[in-house]
Amino acid sequence: MLYDIRKNKLLYLMLAPVILFFSLFHYIPMYGAIIAFKDFSPRLGIIGSPWAGFEHFKVFFEGIYFWRTLKNTVLISLYDLVFGFPAPIILALLLNEVKKTIFKRSIQTITYMPHFVSLVVVCGMIKEFTVSGGLINDFIAYMGGERLSLLLESQFFRTIYVSSGVWQHIGWGTIIYLAALAGIDTEQYEAAKIDGAGRWKQMRHVTLPGIMPTIVILLILEMGRMLSVGTEKIILLYNPTIYDTADVISSYVYRVGLQEFNYSFSSAVGLFNSAINFTLVVGSNWLSRKLNDTSLW
Repeated sequence: MLYDIRKNKLLYLMLAPVILFFSLFHYIPMYGAIIAFKDFSPRLGIIGSPWAGFEHFKVFFEGIYFWRTLKNTVLISLYDLVFGFPAPIILALLLNEVKKTIFKRSIQTITYMPHFVSLVVVCGMIKEFTVSGGLINDFIAYMGGERLSLLLESQFFRTIYVSSGVWQHIGWGTIIYLAALAGIDTEQYEAAKIDGAGRWKQMRHVTLPGIMPTIVILLILEMGRMLSVGTEKIILLYNPTIYDTADVISSYVYRVGLQEFNYSFSSAVGLFNSAINFTLVVGSNWLSRKLNDTSLW
């Protein structure tokens, strides 16, 4: 180990800020997770607060909001996985077929730009577009429909959340896939052409298998974040009238922990959410390793 550090000291030096960041902001703060098992009081501190065992977990599991928040979290995560995860792959495959460089780079630039827009600005745009007098309602009215404040109608929230997420991140997500596509040996395409394969069969038998390891790795990582639905975006968009479809575990933790100052209970809910995410990423990694020998570890 010491020999390897001396041999690659510059690489380890470059890695040091990353290790420091994760140590300070991810691993050391895990010590505070024990307040989920205590009746935490800021006056007494973490050590001095009395133990509560699994009482906070029991209260959450038996509470009236458990099934609502769990259902909303799972549904939004599934919709995001079904529609959001394949979108960059499809765009990358389409861009890979474009031969005109100027057109290809223009599309890439246009689709990249929303990723760099502040989330607060994006949510402000969504609110402006979805009010009864907004752009979306102008189109609905033009088509003969009825004007509605879409963010006040619970049945539209998941669609708005997922579709706006696809719009914001589809271009940025193509970067990894385009890099993977660039690494495919062109001789494979030439061999496929000799065998009489057209564009569609080349994509099916050469392109997709070539980027499949990248897809699998990113899917495993996505599974690990499945129940961590974007807290900031949810909080910026939702309101009490649509809690029945918009309230997720992370937003519930925010309300209980920071607005009601029930730190132990919110920590218990957050710890439950993290445990489920950890189980999902380990399970998906194990399944991927068994099925196609591709995994994170």
